[in-house]
Amino acid sequence: MSRVRFAIMDPGSVLELGRDATRRFFNWFYWSINVGAVFALLLVAFVQQNVSFLLGYSITLGCVFLAFFIFLFTTPAFVSKPPMGSQVSSMLKLALRSCCPQLWQQRYARDPRGAHLLPDQRAPQPGPSPQEDVANFQVLVKILPVMVTLVPYWMVYFQMQSTYVLQGLHLHIPSISSDSHTNSSMALRAWGSGYRIPEAWLLLANVVAVLILVPLKDRLLDPLLLRFGLLPSALRKMALGMLFSLTSVVAAGVLEMERLRYVHRNETVPQVIGKDLHWAAPLSIWWQTPQYLLIGISEIFASIPGLEFAYGAAPRTMQSAIMGIFFCLSGVGSLLGSSLVALLALPGGWMYCPRGFESSDNCRMDLYFFLLAGVQALTAALFVWIARRYERTRQGAASRRGPRTNRS
Repeated sequence: MSRVRFAIMDPGSVLELGRDATRRFFNWFYWSINVGAVFALLLVAFVQQNVSFLLGYSITLGCVFLAFFIFLFTTPAFVSKPPMGSQVSSMLKLALRSCCPQLWQQRYARDPRGAHLLPDQRAPQPGPSPQEDVANFQVLVKILPVMVTLVPYWMVYFQMQSTYVLQGLHLHIPSISSDSHTNSSMALRAWGSGYRIPEAWLLLANVVAVLILVPLKDRLLDPLLLRFGLLPSALRKMALGMLFSLTSVVAAGVLEMERLRYVHRNETVPQVIGKDLHWAAPLSIWWQTPQYLLIGISEIFASIPGLEFAYGAAPRTMQSAIMGIFFCLSGVGSLLGSSLVALLALPGGWMYCPRGFESSDNCRMDLYFFLLAGVQALTAALFVWIARRYERTRQGAASRRGPRTNRS
């Protein structure tokens, strides 16, 4: 019941209830997302791999339409606020004046009518005051470096939906039902018969970790740490999440090195996934479980506290914009990871596989994983430094506000 109450609560009122309410809101928000992922992985992934991709896609499309109509019917339960101007345009104008004063002067010369006016120069209108705009911009400048250093984490995170899946297709995937053929002449038939466990089911390790750990964290661990004053800040949790993501991609790299040993010795076996034939190393796909579990644990400490930080640190009038930036940066991380794979897949790159991924000695996806681990380690150290500066700045601002409050 508490999840429903939080879901329809006014975000502003969540903040008014304090840090604990904000933290719990995002815990259960993230938990509910992963409940949907269980359905997608158990049913949709099985249908797409073993029955029909179009049928599985149609199930997903039907769910989208169902969610859309539910959203329409529950609209009266939401708290709506009238539009009060664009904070984004105000922030862009302030950024332009701060970063490029010469360009700003040129725009001023071309636009004498006042379209160039800053928030503190414009006519009164609904929304934040000019002073609030300037203060919001100062807060945004402090928040952005923290959020940008999360981009390499998202690069690692989205590997479980790309290179982890590619790696799994070339490991032995057991069949749900298969004939027990021992004759070597029937090997291909044996490996290709029956329904195979969908490779995407390995993502369930990630999802199950979230579904189990979020309630334990919300109901048991966090209240216990809070009682003794040991509950870490969102930024410290994010740093710990980066550590878990680093260990995940290292585990993937070690497994890939072992897979390549079989490839180099030509000890691969055929297996049919859907309608495609793949040559797999005789290593069980279950060896991928640790890397998926570690990514799931990293979500508990990086992704959920990241949402909490972005929402809690944002000015009241910019919460939607800051949350949008947070999700945008996660997309940037996914795009950078895909771009890096495309770059390394060019001739001469680590991922260049002219004879196919499963048979080429040139394809070194393990080096790609270790490269991501190195990038994550460096940016994690940078994140810790930026986070410490941010916390010192925030504590200093709070101490300066305190005396003024007392005098009043």
